Parts: sequence; C-alpha cells; structure tokens
Amino acid sequence: MSRILRTEPSQVFSKAVEYHGFVYTQGLVPTNPDADIRAQVANVLGQIDEVLELHGTDTTRLLQAQIWLADISDRAALNEIWSAWLPEGQAPARALVQAVLADPRWRVEIMVTACK
Repeated sequence: MSRILRTEPSQVFSKAVEYHGFVYTQGLVPTNPDADIRAQVANVLGQIDEVLELHGTDTTRLLQAQIWLADISDRAALNEIWSAWLPEGQAPARALVQAVLADPRWRVEIMVTACK
C-alpha cells in the first residue's frame, strides 16, 4: 500500500497531500489580506514555492492550477505576476474563475497539483 503524506493536517484540511509522487495543495490564500492584488498574488505564489520545495518539487513540475479571484478584473495583474513566476514554457493546465472567497479581503486563492 502506498504511503500518503499530509503536510500540516488539521481536522478540516491539510496544507498539502502527497501520494504516488503527486503533490496536491490546499487553496492557498494571502497572509496579508489587506495588501493589493499584486502583493496578494506574489504572497500566494511564494507559499506555493515553499510547499513544493518541502515536497521535493518545483514550478517546472506543475500539472494543474485552479485560481479563484474575488474580482475577475484583477486577471491582468494576476497573469503578469503568474507569467513572470512560471519557468518559460512550463505553464500548467489552469482554470481561473471569479468567486466569493471566505474572507472578503482576500482577492485571490490558488490551488495546484504537481508531480515529483
């Protein structure tokens, strides 16, 4: 039986789950909800970097991303920072939607799947 590795598990969710060489993150949100969209996106991407590194992978191994924006008009700012963060030619499959987020100050939430 394959081992399931859970990072920072709580009663409700884990920060990440690794299974069979795949890493699935929770929906990561900004640690400073009062920052502007650019700072929030950069913060969330930094958190993704940390989780991927903890699991022995990186942005070159991203398979899929799900992104929620509180306001779809923030798409251009998100894409600018997102594109600079990704290695050239390494974009994952991605969904981007507008959604009501759990904290009204959050402007972005991102969840990714990567392989090792």
